[in-house]
Amino acid sequence: MNKNRLEAFSDGVLAIIITIMVLELKVPHDSSFHALLELAPVFMSYVLSFIYVGIYWNNHHHMLQLVKKVNGKVLWANLHLLFWLSLFPFATAWMGENHFETLPVMVYGCVMFMAAMAYFILERTLVSLHGPDSDFSSAFKGHVKDIISTLIYLVAIGGSFISPLIGIACYVLVAVIWFIPDRRVEKKI
Repeated sequence: MNKNRLEAFSDGVLAIIITIMVLELKVPHDSSFHALLELAPVFMSYVLSFIYVGIYWNNHHHMLQLVKKVNGKVLWANLHLLFWLSLFPFATAWMGENHFETLPVMVYGCVMFMAAMAYFILERTLVSLHGPDSDFSSAFKGHVKDIISTLIYLVAIGGSFISPLIGIACYVLVAVIWFIPDRRVEKKI
């Protein structure tokens, strides 16, 4: 099976996710600076999530450069990833609209954690399909950034109960870690 349809579908879904997120940014009914300032939490949560969608799109694109074939398991694993990514607009809007209160920040972290797990599952499914001696498999052997990110998400979720700022700081930290695209694929190409 060809990978082009999987890549095109995924790109379309990610574009829709960004569109939905930006539509959540409501124009203030007042022209004052104060009215604009009241939207700061919504805008900041949008920026963070936009960066996350960009990171996923970038890494998904890099990963698919090494993919030679896909099968039904890969399609379902990719849909699983897209499901969790499709919850970004909800989690983003809830967190921003509620000014980074505990439960929305924690739920945002749960969505981020599940998206990371889904990406890992997609990666492992592709490794299994391509075999242990493939370029794909050698590029995606254990990686420290994956493990560190997952642990930071867990700290963020738990830390949000102590202070939502702990969760936010953790989400920003993971975004910073992944802002530079995954170089494993570039080294193989």
